[in-house]
Parts: sequence; C-alpha cells; structure tokens
Amino acid sequence: MDSTAIQQAAITLASRRLAGQPGPLLAAAHAPATLQDALAIQQAVSHLLGNGIGGWKCGMPSDERLVLAPIYASTISHGDTCQAWVRDGVVRVEPELAFVFAEGLPLRATAYSREEILAAISSVHLALELIDSRFDAEPKPPFLQSLADGLVNQGLHLGPAVPLAAALAAASLPLRVQQGERDELLAGVHPAGDPLAPLLWLAGYLQQQGQGILPGQAVITGSYAGVIQLQPGQQATLGFGDLGQLGVSCLPR
Repeated sequence: MDSTAIQQAAITLASRRLAGQPGPLLAAAHAPATLQDALAIQQAVSHLLGNGIGGWKCGMPSDERLVLAPIYASTISHGDTCQAWVRDGVVRVEPELAFVFAEGLPLRATAYSREEILAAISSVHLALELIDSRFDAEPKPPFLQSLADGLVNQGLHLGPAVPLAAALAAASLPLRVQQGERDELLAGVHPAGDPLAPLLWLAGYLQQQGQGILPGQAVITGSYAGVIQLQPGQQATLGFGDLGQLGVSCLPR
C-alpha cells in the first residue's frame, strides 16, 4: 500500500472510533493486503487520534497472523465503573489478566530475558478487555482489516491486583459471571496455555521494531472465555477462580 491509501484507511477507522459508529469494510483500494499494511494503518490511526498508548493486547503469532494492537490511555479505567459502546443492547467484554509495568522495559540493544521481564512487572490485575469493532457485524471483516482496526479493542478495565505467582500459574481457571438474575459458570482456559508467553513475545517484537514497553503500560495476553455479554448500567461481578473477583458497571458512552 502507498502512504495515501494507508492514510485514507486510517482516517476512516479513526473517525468511526471517535464517533462510535461502525461501517462497511474498507474499500478495496484502502484495504490492507499484508501484515505490514495492517500494522501501518494501525500506527496511522494512533497518530490521527493523538491518544497515548496505555497498553497492548497481544497473543501468540503464527505464520499468517500477528495478534498485536494498542490500547489507548484514555480508554483504560479503574474502580467500580467503565464506559463502553453498547451494541444490540449489550456490552461485550473479555476476561483477562493485565500485566502492568510501572517503569517499563526501555529500548536497548540486547533482548530482555524472561527473568528481567518478570522482575519489571510491577503488578498483575484482573481485567476486562472492552470489545467493539469499527466494522459492521456482517460481513465479518477479514483478519487483516480487523488487525488494522486494532483487533476489536475498545478499551481496558483494570480490577484488583493479584499475586504474580498465582497469575503465572493460571493456565486455566473457573469463571463465574453474576449480573442480576444471571449466575453462570464458565470453564476458563488461557488461549496460549501460559499467560506469560504472549508477553514475552511482545517484548521481543517491540524491541525489534525499535520500541519498548513504556512506564505505566499494561499488557493483556488473551481471553479466558472469549466474549462475554453484559447488560449496560447494571453491576456485574466476575469471579476468576481463586484469584478473586472483579465488580464493575459498564456505563454507555
């Protein structure tokens, strides 16, 4: 893609993100054809929004896919409430663990070891990734367009802190969703099998791209139960097995 096509795609996606209004797939002339195209559009969207990157969502890559997207600082919340776009009467979230780096992992010439990355993690939190797409539900966007859009990330809500050792051992955990009369048990499984593995990959990838993890950034590495639908404006409690509970009310934006 040339720079004009990248910029036009970014303008479309950034405008939809600000307005909270999804739309059709990108026109063929502005659609990414490669992973590099999609990531270039992602970066151009970030530049247009002028919003600091407060964290990253990531997953284990494959030959055809990179699971990598920025989480904008203004969309990260704490406490008893968060703000989210409502679609078809519900808010969509994914239960995750968030690794926070108070002092970051500065860019340097040599790669960070697992031990150095673990030492740099200042806290781990129960978290909900807020899910929303800048594309209409149908037709489902191809992966590269979804990647360009930030892999349906809308934001991140950080809940209580949990012990690092317990988080690292949480390859699977039972999830309990309670809201109103709803009381649902889910078998939570981390998609990578190891909650830390995608973070280790991300740290190395960012270094290769001339970036580090900045002070205060949070990293999420995969949903334990896919997408969960919550009713807006109503208190919900999500239990993460023995790790604890996250309580939140998602208010419409």
